[in-house]
Amino acid sequence: MRLFPIITAIVVVGVLFLLVFQRDALVSFSGADAEVVQEDVIEAAVDRDQNAAANAVSVVAIRSAADTIDGAVILRGRTEAARQVDMRAETSGQIISTPLRAGAIVTEGDLLCRLDPGTRAIALSEAQAGLREAATRLPEAEARVAEARARLTEAEINDNAAERLSQGGFASETRVAQATASVEAARAGVQAAVSGVESARSGIQSAEARVAAAENNLEQLEVRAPFSGILETDSAEIGSLLQPGSLCATIIQLDPIKLVGFVPETMVDRVKLGAVAGARLASGREVVGRVSFLSRSADPSTRTFRVDVEVPNADFSISDGQTAEIAVQSDGNTAHLLPQSALTLNDDGDFGVRLVVDNVATFAPVIPLRDTTEGFWVGGLPQIVDVIVVGQEFVTDGVPVIVTYREEATQ
Repeated sequence: MRLFPIITAIVVVGVLFLLVFQRDALVSFSGADAEVVQEDVIEAAVDRDQNAAANAVSVVAIRSAADTIDGAVILRGRTEAARQVDMRAETSGQIISTPLRAGAIVTEGDLLCRLDPGTRAIALSEAQAGLREAATRLPEAEARVAEARARLTEAEINDNAAERLSQGGFASETRVAQATASVEAARAGVQAAVSGVESARSGIQSAEARVAAAENNLEQLEVRAPFSGILETDSAEIGSLLQPGSLCATIIQLDPIKLVGFVPETMVDRVKLGAVAGARLASGREVVGRVSFLSRSADPSTRTFRVDVEVPNADFSISDGQTAEIAVQSDGNTAHLLPQSALTLNDDGDFGVRLVVDNVATFAPVIPLRDTTEGFWVGGLPQIVDVIVVGQEFVTDGVPVIVTYREEATQ
């Protein structure tokens, strides 16, 4: 049997007995007063609490738990016609067609305005006659080319014969010189004939250009709809005189119609082409479409990006320029709903809130998601946080705070 473990256990039990049941006796034996020691400890604790309380700032906070909100990006916007164009006259003339009234439905190619042709038809006939005349000159010029080439061949044969006879002593040098001169003259005749052909062809091209110009002038007398749509204004009245650039009519296309909104740069990454989007018009009507366009260039003054949503409008019941609240579908987010007064800026200009962590104020940046009548939805915070809602402007990071929770204050 080992005695050392038994002796150790007895000593430990004895020491514990003295510390628990004979504490006063031990203090007296050590020469210290137990009450004095206890009072010193209490006074030190009180002083520490008083110093902490003196440096702390009283604030009001709320305990917020994150919630999942839908991923819709809410935009303010308007309706806009898919296309709109002012049809203007390209030439001058008097209107001879019956006008169409505003609101009339037109299809592509329908006549909007017709101008009096005047002498333009005569100019076309004259240009066509000039073209026929120019065309008759070309065969004559080509015949002269053939004749000149035949003369050149004959002159070359005579020149060769004279050269051979001269070598045999049967022809004089004068005859040889005459034959050579005849060859050069024939060649010049060929060149002149070829130039005549080119001149005839140039005449034909000029005549064709005059005919085309005359035909174009006649075509410009009619102003036709470039696409199907609705007349926004009356077409020009019969008898009125139009000059180049004068307005004939304004036509708009309302099917499909566009919903135009502007998304802030903090949310532009959440909007995708082809995403489903819904809208509520000022009249209360709700429509659904898809994102057809997302601008890649921000407006320099507002730093927002244009978003177009295409919506069917076969009955033309949605007009151009109506106010609309647009919701573009996006991924869901975990966010906190906080009062707008809780939002603040730090010294670096970062947007965020001040939290209470272990009775100390701490700044936390947030991501703004949505502004509602109940408050502001923000992301970037932990699941559960204590947000200072009163006094956040009077504390900085690391300042101790005395917290009163709003729920407790209202009870």
